[in-house]
Amino acid sequence: MGRGAGNGMDDLVKNPRKLFLIDGAGAFLTAFLLFVVLRNFEEYIGMPETVLTGLSVLGALFCIFSVSCFLFLDKKWTLFIRIISVANLLYCVLTLGMVIWYYPALTTIGIVYFLGEVGVVCTLAYVELSVATRISNSSARGIT
Repeated sequence: MGRGAGNGMDDLVKNPRKLFLIDGAGAFLTAFLLFVVLRNFEEYIGMPETVLTGLSVLGALFCIFSVSCFLFLDKKWTLFIRIISVANLLYCVLTLGMVIWYYPALTTIGIVYFLGEVGVVCTLAYVELSVATRISNSSARGIT
């Protein structure tokens, strides 16, 4: 039988370092897609190059943060998981704001891309906050 969502969450609670690796890989992918791919196809997306560049810089910064946590952090998981999850949620709000602002210029492909990205990042932020809460609850009960 396959692993259920609960088992995956349990795995992340036991090894929160993996969450930073997942987040960092996702942030790298976002930065790459925005800066390298979408900027070259701006006319098919509709989002201005300056916005794509700005969002890609944020993705790169999130990647650096998450990879740094993955490599160097050995405690205080919940604080840093919450920091990146809130940053991810703020990124989603910013992205949605840009979609609304530039909606008349966006193509269907652009809208689908950005709404898909927001969906994925919001899901990741939800998982991150859930893991942080479970780690905190386990620590409060003395479970390691």
